[in-house]
Amino acid sequence: MTKKLYVGNLSYAVTQGSLEELFSSVGEVTSVNVITDRMTGRSRGFGFVEMADSTAAQQAVDQLNGRELEGRAIKVAEARPQQPRGFRDEPRGGRRRRY
Repeated sequence: MTKKLYVGNLSYAVTQGSLEELFSSVGEVTSVNVITDRMTGRSRGFGFVEMADSTAAQQAVDQLNGRELEGRAIKVAEARPQQPRGFRDEPRGGRRRRY
């Protein structure tokens, strides 16, 4: 069963290929996704790596968390499930909009 990992504190120069290369040294990588800004296309400094099995994922967390990649110490942890987002029409902060 695949296991998704969160990878944070990435340099803006990190690509999906370099991230896949790093994690494939630990185990089989199923997918890599570096999150980018919609407007600029630049990396947002984090991404997700999906490992083929939970054993390889745990080894990746143990071996790669805190390791330096392109000048920055990366953070590797098990990804949490995505939280549902509210509707765009909902008022934020409990205030009602006045038009």
